[in-house]
Amino acid sequence: MKITEIIQGTITSPQGFLAGAIEAGIKYEGRLDAGILFSERPCASAAVFTNNRVKAAPVILSMKHVQGGQARAVAVNSGCANACTGDTGMNDAIETAKLVSEKLGIPREQVLVASTGVIGTYMPMGKMKHGIEKLKLSSDGGHLLAAAIMTTDTRPKEIALLVEDNAGKYTIGGIAKGAGMIHPDMATLLCFLTTDALVEKEFLRKALKKATDASFNMITVDGDTSTNDMLSIMANGVAANKEINSTNGRTFQKALNQVCQFLACSIAADGEGATKMIQVDIEGAGNISEARKIARNIAGSSLVKAAIHGNDPNWGRVVAALGRSGAHMLEDNLEVYLQNIAVMKNGLPLPMDKTMLSKYLDTDKVLIKVCLNVGNGKATAWGCDLSEEYVTINSDYTS
Repeated sequence: MKITEIIQGTITSPQGFLAGAIEAGIKYEGRLDAGILFSERPCASAAVFTNNRVKAAPVILSMKHVQGGQARAVAVNSGCANACTGDTGMNDAIETAKLVSEKLGIPREQVLVASTGVIGTYMPMGKMKHGIEKLKLSSDGGHLLAAAIMTTDTRPKEIALLVEDNAGKYTIGGIAKGAGMIHPDMATLLCFLTTDALVEKEFLRKALKKATDASFNMITVDGDTSTNDMLSIMANGVAANKEINSTNGRTFQKALNQVCQFLACSIAADGEGATKMIQVDIEGAGNISEARKIARNIAGSSLVKAAIHGNDPNWGRVVAALGRSGAHMLEDNLEVYLQNIAVMKNGLPLPMDKTMLSKYLDTDKVLIKVCLNVGNGKATAWGCDLSEEYVTINSDYTS
C-alpha cells in the first residue's frame, strides 16, 4: 500500500476528468466565477449537503439528482448563492443543469449544480448562459475551477493523491472553497472530489460520509452554517482497477480521509481574517462522539479563539469550553496542554512561565490537547483565531 501526493495535483489529476472556468460577470469584472467539472465516462457518485433547514435552490436540485448515484458533471458559480429566491431560483438552477447537459451531451439528471455567494440575490441567467456556452474544458482545468469557486478565500485549495494497493493504481483529487460561515454539519463550503478508481456505489456513499465526519464536520471558523454547502465525489473507473468495496476499501478510505482532511485544514487555516490555525486534539473521552463534541466546542469558542489571537495562555477558557460541551468528564482526571506544554494535570494548574508560553503561541499553528482519561475516545478539530479583520470583512460583505 502506497499513497503519494501529486505535485500541483488537482481535481482533474484523475484520468478522464475535464474542467474549466470563465469570467461570466456574475461576481465582478476580472474574477473567474463560473465553471464546469465533467467526467468523460459514466460515474458512481455521492454527495453530502448542508443540514441548514434553509437550503438554496441548487442544493435542493442536486440532492434530487444525486439520488441515482450517477452524476457526471457539476456546474458551479460564485458571486450568487441563489438562496431564498423561491420558484425563480429553482427554475434558474434547473435551467443551469439543462444548459450544461446540452453542452456535454448527458442527461440533465446527471448534472449537479452548486452556487456560492450572497444569499437573497437572483442568478443573472443571461451571464450564466453566455459563460456556459463559451467555457472550454481541459484535463488541466482543475486549477481554474479551484480559483472560480473562491469567495472570501485568499487562495485556492486543491490536492491529488496517487494510490497503489491490492485493488490497483488510481488517483483521488479534490478542490474546495470556504473561509467564513464555517461550522460542522456542514460549513459554508463547496468541495468537489474525483477519482478514476472503480468504486461500488454504496461503498462510495459510506466512504464519503466517514471522510466528511473526520474532516469537514470537524472544522469551525465562526459558528455559522450556510444554505449552500455541498460536497460531492465522482468515481469513473478509468483506472481499470479491481472494484473497490467494503471488503477491500481500507486504503481507499484512508486516502479519501487524507484528501478531505487536507482540504478541511486548508479552509480552517484560511478562515476570514485568520492569522493562525488552531488544532484541538482530544484523547481519553468516553467515546468518539463525545470526543468530537468536545473538540468542536473548544475550537469554536470565541474566547479561546480570541486568546490564541492575542498569544494569551489562558487555558481556563479551554476547560470552560470543555465543561459546557455536555460530555462526560471527571475534573480530577483532566490534563491540558498548549503547544505540548502541560498547563493542567489531575484537574489542577501547573506552574508555568506565561511569558515563555506566550512566545510559543506566537506562531501560525497552535496545538491544544486535552486528555480526559475516562475512556478511549479520540478526535481532532481544526479552527482559527478570531481577529479584528474578521469583523471588518463581515461588516462590509455586500457593499
